[in-house]
Amino acid sequence: MARNLLWVVVVVVVVSCLVWTLEASEGDADPLYKSCVDQCQKTGCVGDTCFHQCKFSADGKAIDGPWYMQEPLYLRWKQWDCQSDCQYECMMTREEERKRDGEKPTKYFGKWPLKHVYGIQEPVSVAFSALDLAIQFHGWVSYFILVYYHLPLQPNRKVYYEYNGLLHIYAIIVMNALFWSGVCHSRDVELTERLDYSSATVLAGYTLVLAVIRSFSIHDQSAKVMVTAPVLALVATHIIYLNFYNLDEGLHRKVIYGIGGVELVVWGLWAALTSHPSKWKLRAFVLSCILTTCLRMLDFPPYKGYVDAHTLWRAAGIPLSYLWWSFIREDAVFRTTVLLKKSK
Repeated sequence: MARNLLWVVVVVVVVSCLVWTLEASEGDADPLYKSCVDQCQKTGCVGDTCFHQCKFSADGKAIDGPWYMQEPLYLRWKQWDCQSDCQYECMMTREEERKRDGEKPTKYFGKWPLKHVYGIQEPVSVAFSALDLAIQFHGWVSYFILVYYHLPLQPNRKVYYEYNGLLHIYAIIVMNALFWSGVCHSRDVELTERLDYSSATVLAGYTLVLAVIRSFSIHDQSAKVMVTAPVLALVATHIIYLNFYNLDEGLHRKVIYGIGGVELVVWGLWAALTSHPSKWKLRAFVLSCILTTCLRMLDFPPYKGYVDAHTLWRAAGIPLSYLWWSFIREDAVFRTTVLLKKSK
């Protein structure tokens, strides 16, 4: 009992770090940066670097030249226009100047200056998102093979594991969220931000519902509705607010951290009190989630222009995905064994 109480205290204390963040000044308010962008949009050049996109209007049509001259379609789709290129080049130029003057890096439009690779804004984060998606898919497939081919089935060919349907839905939702996360890291525009934020909100809400239903072993349909309804209302309200009123990144972050904090407390309390044979794996998962979230909120400048706190958080999600599906497989075996004994 004393160990369980200590575990609960650890979870609550570490979750409290979620309210702590580091703020950085905004480099886009720097007069030198603003002057550089204005000059670039007029001349199409920053120093010796010039952009042919500045010869085109926002809709991709040539400003000077015949009507059939148009910007390449793939560039218009990615929305790399004159303004975007000027902002990026001026940002990197200004950061080089700040580095020579011994000044610390600063944020631009709320984000750290990251180097692009072949037009991809955050190449390392994109790679980690893709790898995490692959691990999630592997975990889902291995779980599917386990419950349908390795574990006993009911006479009606259904699985014994009562949370089977919830896990299949979870797999689809989490892979969708990781896909749009990778797209948004590749090119951060309003559309990709909306899709990324909306997908992340759905994932956060669904995992909270899953945590409550599994932790409290809820099987009654009316009880499931009572759990799902308020979370669904919160998720729907937040998505509508982001997409039709204000795409507020700060508010979105608070909502995600709030939902995630409640979810981790639910999992943590269950891990502390349950006699589940894989409780230590669940405890490791909960504590690792909390620590990686705190890592994300350290918010330090990017190392070598490529790796910041968010990137490391993405990397930490890869082993956590593997650990999660490992626990789920063991939980499926445990619950199937229990239900088989009851059926005899």
